[in-house]
Amino acid sequence: MEAILTFISNNQLMIYMVVLMIFVGIELIEKVPSVLHTPLMSGANAIHGVVIIGAIIIMGQAESIFAIVLGFIAVVLGTLNVVGGFVVTDRMLDMFKKKKK
Repeated sequence: MEAILTFISNNQLMIYMVVLMIFVGIELIEKVPSVLHTPLMSGANAIHGVVIIGAIIIMGQAESIFAIVLGFIAVVLGTLNVVGGFVVTDRMLDMFKKKKK
């Protein structure tokens, strides 16, 4: 318990920043109109793809088995996020297509 309290006291500013970013992110996402949501989501998926490539490179340099397993799990979950995001984006773009008569 003392280690947790020491970590919190040493990283208090970082914890405040993360909490603030969560609230700001929620407020920003609520204010985005649905027309802009699809392009923003596609951009976020592209950025996440770059992050996955970086994680793969870093995982290749890991020395412990724990780091490799943790990196593998992170890459798998990140890949699922990107694929799911593109599926949702594709569905949203289908909503804007004209229907065949």
